[in-house]
Formats: sequence, structure tokens, C-alpha cells
Amino acid sequence: MSQIPGIKISELIAEAIKLRKTLHRYPEVSGQERQTAGWIKAFLEKYRPDQVIEGIGGHSMAAIFDSQKEGPTLMLRADMDALPILEVNDFPHKSQYDGVSHKCGHDGHSAILAAISAVVAKNRPSKGRLVLLFQAEEETGQGAEKVIKDPKFQDIKPDFIFSLHNLPGFKKHTVIIKEKAFASASKGVIIKLQGRSSHAAHPEKGNSPGPMLPELIDGLLKIPKSKTDFQDFTLITVIHVHMGEVAFGTNPGDGVVMATLRSYRNIDMQTLTEKVEQHVRTLAAKYKIDADISYAEVFPATHNNTWCCEVIEQAATAGNLTLYPINLPFRWSEDFGHFTLNYPGALFGIGAGRNYPSLHQGDYDFPDEIIKTGVMMFYHIADQILNLSNKDV
Repeated sequence: MSQIPGIKISELIAEAIKLRKTLHRYPEVSGQERQTAGWIKAFLEKYRPDQVIEGIGGHSMAAIFDSQKEGPTLMLRADMDALPILEVNDFPHKSQYDGVSHKCGHDGHSAILAAISAVVAKNRPSKGRLVLLFQAEEETGQGAEKVIKDPKFQDIKPDFIFSLHNLPGFKKHTVIIKEKAFASASKGVIIKLQGRSSHAAHPEKGNSPGPMLPELIDGLLKIPKSKTDFQDFTLITVIHVHMGEVAFGTNPGDGVVMATLRSYRNIDMQTLTEKVEQHVRTLAAKYKIDADISYAEVFPATHNNTWCCEVIEQAATAGNLTLYPINLPFRWSEDFGHFTLNYPGALFGIGAGRNYPSLHQGDYDFPDEIIKTGVMMFYHIADQILNLSNKDV
């Protein structure tokens, strides 16, 4: 990999790893990242950004390096929330909180972005502004949207925005890229059914949703199989079914079905949603059941801008890194899709290791070796767009 002017890269990476392990030791789930933001702010302040804006849409935070000259606003973004997953690793930086741990690598993403504050302190933008956004609540799909809607964001909204994600299953340090759809749209649908309970000895006096459930579930699973309704890949996964309570004398009058909808394209997600609602309404009328439909964890598809992908490719070349273009989008979702709906941007991956533990597994831990890879990528992206200089060295 290439070097960065004015930066002793080994010392910077060691400092970033120290921050990463602190964040890993004290993880916070979505919406509770107050201490996490505090650790990151303390790191940033050593490198004297021109401005730090806290509390954007919750606990998200932005550090700004401003050239005071006309030019684009480039935003680099990292997520920083942990997951409600028990850590099974046993090392000195193991999570200190039972049932909460960094199993998606957001501790590593934040450490990479924090390290960029040291890089840009020595290599200031020659034009425009660099904004480092540390985003809360990615895992629930709410964080990016909250940031965008916050009035504080209006003063720093980007002309271009980039983010990265570590990806187990790919060779370490490889840069994974794809134009257009990179990660799928997804949403959780919650279907609440209300009929009328009765004694189990006289089910005919009630109206249980039980007879409706098999037809409801079977129909949901068949919707994505249509050859004519969708432009690309769609999927429905039923993740939870519940009816009544454990009471053998009762014929239940209520139930709930939950499912996850997925698609490569946002337009297909709209169609998928409409088909689900139509199916539920039709069966509710047939069985004379009241049905309420609500949604949770809504993620738009992450759509990579073509020019931004070219910037990523050039950054990888400048850093002597291997590019790995993929042909199909990932089925998982990232709330970075809210940003790419509104601003030109791109999300890219960095390989975490071919045989590395998968994301969201209890034995996963962010591989510190790829922190330098992330730093080099962000540095070369910023250098292309803002012409980073080295006047202070």
C-alpha cells in the first residue's frame, strides 16, 4: 500500500486499534451510543477539526474540516452501534456487557473514520469541506434517516458521500465494488389478526384466525415467485408466527405473522409491499378477521452512483489494492441506502478474510489488519475530490 504524507502510518494504526478495542469493550446498541460517541469525540479532538456537531438525529456526530474555499462537501460515514448478541470470544478487549457486542464490525468502521481525522489534520482539503459522519442506529434502519431529517444536517449535507463495510468471505484487503444496486432493500412486516375468542369446546361460537394462517403464510411465500410482477430478485421470509396463549380451554381470537421482505430494487419493494397488503386484505375479508399491517426496520436498497464507483476504483489503484467487482447485489441491507436515495454516493466492501467468522456471529471480531486498508481508501477518495495538501508538514 502507498503511504500518506506527514503520517507515521504504523503509529496511527496502533492508535486506531486502541480506540477500536475500547469501543469493542464497551458496546452500545442502537439508540444508546452516547458513550461510544464520547470515546470517538475524545479521539477527534486531538486533531482539532474546525467543528464538531453532536446529537444529530440522536447520538450521531460529525467532524468538519473546512478549507474555507469554494468546493464540494465530501462526507465519509461510519456506523457505530453494536448488536444484542452474546460474545463468545475470550480476549482482553471482550465485551464487558452481557448480551451486547460488536458483531458487525462497526467498532472497526468507526476506528477507521476516526483515524482519518489524523490524516486530514496533516493533509488539509485544498478546496471544499470534508465531513466525517459517525452514525448511530444503523442496525435498526433508523439512523441514517434520522440524520437526514435533522435540521443540523442541512448545513453539512454532502455533494458526495462514501462508506465502507468489512465483508467476511472475501480475501483480506480486497476492495469489493458494484455499480448501481449494491445491497438489498428490506423491511419487516407485522400482520396483526383479530377475530373473536371462544371456549375450546365451542370453536363455532368464536372466530379464530387459525384457519386463515396457513393460507396467509402460503400466499406470502408465493408472492415473490411471480415472473411478471417484479423486475429483479425478491424474497419473503416468514420469521415469526403466534396465535393465542397456552390455554387449552380457549379457542384463540388473535394472532400475528411477521415476515421480512427483500428486493434488489426499490421499485420492486414497493410492488412487493402492495402485493402483501392486497393478499392480507383479501384473506381478512374472506375469513372476517380484522387485520392491521405495520412495518419495522425499513432499509432502502443501497444504490451506488457510477462516478462514485469510479472514484473508489481509482482510490484502490492508488493504494495498490485489489478490486473485486461483484455481479449481484448482496441480500443483506444497509441503512446507507437512505443516503444514496438523496445524494450521489457509494458503499464499498473490504474483505475481512475468506474463512473468517460471519457477521452477527458470537465469535466474530473485527480484523484489525484491515484498518490500514480502510484508512488508505478513505484517504485516496478524499484526495481525489478535495485535493488534499501537505502544507503543514
